[in-house]
Amino acid sequence: MKKKILFVLALLFGLMFINAGLDKFFHYMPMPEEMPEELMSDFQAFMEVSWLLPLIALAELVGGILIILPKTRALGALIILPVMVGILLMNTVVHTSGLIIALILAIILGWIMYENRAKYKPIIG
Repeated sequence: MKKKILFVLALLFGLMFINAGLDKFFHYMPMPEEMPEELMSDFQAFMEVSWLLPLIALAELVGGILIILPKTRALGALIILPVMVGILLMNTVVHTSGLIIALILAIILGWIMYENRAKYKPIIG
């Protein structure tokens, strides 16, 4: 039962990150009309560095795809981890409106990494 729950959560988690990565390339989701000023200035700073958003989008796409597949889930979690840290920092420091969703995603990622801890032993030492 635990494996099935983890699979469903990993599937939804992966699909969310695939969607976020695709949106960074194709801009199909509308931006909120009323965004706080500090959030707008941060997004403008991301746009200044021309390679940063495509890199994040690529990490979200690849990590999302890998997290869905059980054999590559551990690698996908490692790829998504720095993006998730950025999401958590953005939602705690800059604007807290999405903090609950970010915490839920972080807990899911933490569970995925915990379940794959044996695969990380060679990396840690």
